[in-house]
Amino acid sequence: MMETGFVHIYTGEGKGKTTSSVGMGVRALSHGLKVCYSYFSKNPSLYGNTEVNTLEKLGATIMGEGNQHPSFNKNVTHKRHSELTKESFENLKKLISHEDFDMLIMDEVLISVGQRFIDENDLIVFIQNKPKKLEIVMTGRDASDELIDIADYVSYIGMVKHPYEKGIESREGIEY
Repeated sequence: MMETGFVHIYTGEGKGKTTSSVGMGVRALSHGLKVCYSYFSKNPSLYGNTEVNTLEKLGATIMGEGNQHPSFNKNVTHKRHSELTKESFENLKKLISHEDFDMLIMDEVLISVGQRFIDENDLIVFIQNKPKKLEIVMTGRDASDELIDIADYVSYIGMVKHPYEKGIESREGIEY
């Protein structure tokens, strides 16, 4: 078992941040580690919950506010999304304080911080006070310098070329 958990960041405008974090979750679960996958500013059920269902079938605990970002769902106001995101983060903090997880994946949390749905200082304090062995994996565009400074691993995933630029929509099983 791990004695010290590290902090990982997958950031950038390129494809693969969530995929990388899910891969880490699968690896951890296959080694008998206890994993919590939380998501922010997205609604995986719109895409069939594929990664979420797989992690859950493998034994991960799944948490998320279940609403899509206001940019993608006009029925969700900025204010309501902010309330739900803060509530989801508070529920996640409570869960982490009561459960003995080895890994916490916070998918798209960096978007929530960058757009001020979650206060960055609250996230930093959470990371600084995490259980010693807890490995934290965060994804999303535009990781701040402060979060990069406290992370142990930072991977920048840049886009060089993408079919979306040619008007090709996301494909099931590939992009979602």
